[in-house]
Amino acid sequence: MAKILITGGTGLVGSRLTKMLVDKNHEVAILTRSPDAKNEYQWDLQKKTIDKKAFENTDYIIHLAGAGIADERWTKERKKVIIDSRVESANLLFETVKKENINLKGFISASGSGYYGAFTTDKIFTETDKVGKDFLGAVCEKWENAAHQFEELKVPVTILRTGIVLSEKGGALEKMRLPIISPLGSGKQYMPWIHIDDLCKMYIQAIESNLIGVYNAVAPEHHTSTTFSKVLAKSIGRPYVGICVPSFMLKLLFGDMSKILLEGSRISAKKIEEKGYSFRFETLKKALNNV
Repeated sequence: MAKILITGGTGLVGSRLTKMLVDKNHEVAILTRSPDAKNEYQWDLQKKTIDKKAFENTDYIIHLAGAGIADERWTKERKKVIIDSRVESANLLFETVKKENINLKGFISASGSGYYGAFTTDKIFTETDKVGKDFLGAVCEKWENAAHQFEELKVPVTILRTGIVLSEKGGALEKMRLPIISPLGSGKQYMPWIHIDDLCKMYIQAIESNLIGVYNAVAPEHHTSTTFSKVLAKSIGRPYVGICVPSFMLKLLFGDMSKILLEGSRISAKKIEEKGYSFRFETLKKALNNV
């Protein structure tokens, strides 16, 4: 049994991960802006304050905190919030662990499949490929660099570059459940995805099986916007219309943020599979039927 401190523990992934860790007899503490439970502790990024009691006997930190990428239009101010919520929070954790001389067994951080950039290509990206030269690539690079600081303290670092998380409640899937299901833009862009339970199991494997390094947290089955929409429509019993939602409409609605809807490439899951991870939901059909 280990004690794990989770940032973003009250969010979509954090809530599910907490339950799965507790079910495996691990102890979980959560850092949040508004604690209201016995295992929750307060931190404030603007004031750079943190309740040091949260770190007592902590073995691992799982860093999930970060403002939603697709929650608002990407204004200059919003872009800063997206970066700071990830990077400055990791910096605060690092400085606290360093100052308090906390002996961590590992620091495990989320990252995004957007690391490789938002564009469509025939290439299948692996963990050794270069960072993308766009906003999402810059976010993920700074996010991961903040996590790698912990290596200076001889703390092993694990990073999971996560695709679209499919869950029963909340998240991207809730926004996709429209009366009529249609592809977006060209329909040819890929949509790297993962079932929430597979993602949480990867975090647990990082703790229980000493999974260290950078891994793509995506399912092995690749889908374009067109094929994803067809499987989704069949799964939830909604009509599928093959006429794509025009790119210009999405650009008008979402501005620069529309890139994450209109572009996307395939991302390999081979590295984590070679480390012994076995997907419970390896196909989109199985994942959607479950959630």
